[in-house]
Amino acid sequence: MSFMNRVDPQLRVGLQLFPTFELNEQQLAMVRGITFPPQPRSEHVLTTSRMIVGAGGQDMLVKIYEPIERKQQSLPGLLWIHGGGYLIGHPDMDDALCEAFVDAAHCVVVSVDYRLAPEHPYPAAIKDCYAALQWTAASADELRIDLSRLGIAGASAGGGLTAALALMARDKGGPALSFQMPLYPMIDHRNTTPSSHEITDERLPWNRQKNITGWRLYLGDHAEGEISPYAAAAMADDLRGLPPTYTCVGQLDPFRDETIDYVARLAQAGVDVKFELYPGCFHGFESIMPNAKISQQARNGYIGAVARALNPEETVMAAD
Repeated sequence: MSFMNRVDPQLRVGLQLFPTFELNEQQLAMVRGITFPPQPRSEHVLTTSRMIVGAGGQDMLVKIYEPIERKQQSLPGLLWIHGGGYLIGHPDMDDALCEAFVDAAHCVVVSVDYRLAPEHPYPAAIKDCYAALQWTAASADELRIDLSRLGIAGASAGGGLTAALALMARDKGGPALSFQMPLYPMIDHRNTTPSSHEITDERLPWNRQKNITGWRLYLGDHAEGEISPYAAAAMADDLRGLPPTYTCVGQLDPFRDETIDYVARLAQAGVDVKFELYPGCFHGFESIMPNAKISQQARNGYIGAVARALNPEETVMAAD
């Protein structure tokens, strides 16, 4: 069976229309200009932009999403980290998703505009994310966030940064996290898994060659040395003490096997974890073809996971 025949039929149509590109330094500006279909926006969410101090001492954008109509009580908080192979992306591209988190979980979302490689290689991005997490916790009174219900989440490279940030917060003694959601995370720079060798089709938004390039540009001068788990979370020796986790991945994603291995290791470390594998789905499928049935299933799955994790008492009451 050809690779394209393995792709979900509804996703296949979108993949054939998606622009193919080579990921390299010469075409990076063009790649950064690729956009996904616009998503419906919520009328119930207030969005504000703030400049805070990033890890490098420079101004860093965060976008804050909260219910327009909210009482004085504190709400759960979620730090969202956008994807893009550590090389591209901006909080603006996830406006609709962050609003959906607010609507479903009745929470406050903070989305961080971390520095991108290759202009700012590792550890700039993870340091910026940790600075944003610290700022969110320190601003809990102003944002009216309940710090007992503080989670982190992201997709792709944002998922990799989420997994790394959970390790960093654990190792540095906080801020305490109640939940993490690294969606189809980019966590293993070695490119040695079966899926990393299997997923090579040039029409895919992310494949083996793009992943090799992405890691090379992200790691920069660190690429030849010992890799920190704060750069590639798959390198962590000990996953004990991490927060309850939700993740998912497509069966045709080069990150399939590193995600499955991460899930197994979390479970072996005593971390509560829920995992979903979507057959016929390539990397970022629900962003490229948001109206496909399986895309809606996946999106509803992880939005629902956030709602349940950040509102555990309501989940228990609903179960009763």
